[in-house]
Amino acid sequence: MNTPELRQLRHFVAVAERLHFGRAAAALHISQPPLSRSIRDLERRLGATLLARTRRRVELTREGARFLEEARRLLAQLEHAVLEVRRIAAGEGGRLRLGFVSLADYGVLPGLLKAYKTARPGVALALREMLSPEQVAALAAAELDFGLLLPPVAGAELEHIVVQRERFLAALPLRHRLARARGRIAVRELAGEAFVMAPREIAPGLHDIVAGLAARAGFAPRVAQEAIQMQTVVSLVSSGLGVAIVPACLANLGRRGVLYREIADAHARLDLWLAWRKGALGGPGGAAGRDFVLHARRVAR
Repeated sequence: MNTPELRQLRHFVAVAERLHFGRAAAALHISQPPLSRSIRDLERRLGATLLARTRRRVELTREGARFLEEARRLLAQLEHAVLEVRRIAAGEGGRLRLGFVSLADYGVLPGLLKAYKTARPGVALALREMLSPEQVAALAAAELDFGLLLPPVAGAELEHIVVQRERFLAALPLRHRLARARGRIAVRELAGEAFVMAPREIAPGLHDIVAGLAARAGFAPRVAQEAIQMQTVVSLVSSGLGVAIVPACLANLGRRGVLYREIADAHARLDLWLAWRKGALGGPGGAAGRDFVLHARRVAR
């Protein structure tokens, strides 16, 4: 296909808007002969006469008037594309795809989103609530730019920062025998209780901290119900189906029928990672992502 060149479109628009080759050549900072050759070559490529020329005047033909509309549209689209790419390179535009576990929604996520959107209003954020293993797979496949997920992570080359570090609370049904006691409770007091827990294959780090607490207290949790989302764990506790040991940020959920108690036992904290593909933030196109990490560090502190 004998497609016109971009410079020919610019040349044609300059002449068509002024209807004068000399003034158009001056505006383009070129001499008139190469401008005339450019227009003739454009007409040859198109197989149509765009400009009717006489010694005294230049006029647009019907074909030329229609082509002027399209040429202006194409040049405007190109200018928009150039500006958009420059904005993305400067971190002022584009789109970031963020996966997150529900736990993040009760902790670091709201503050992070607010801070980033205030600083970078031109960057669109596409959010997806996902389990940690799903996020790892999506990051590896370049279907996500960032993931707020729970370690450990296997089988993917990721970089990360810790953005949330949670202590644990005991979540009890409101009418539980321990609900009226004062002060912190020892984990051994939950021996023999029905537990609501997340399955280990979904959240191994979370599961192992809870199981480890129980083991050090001398018992293995009797799991009555499993739930893959932490808000569902709390909901089942509120229904009286068991007790749970949950990250402290879940107290922000505000579920009725649940009482949270501090745990007296020393225990490991649960880390929440902001993770991304190794090397994904390099180069000029990674400015928006690098700024997102910077805001995550600030919010985490």
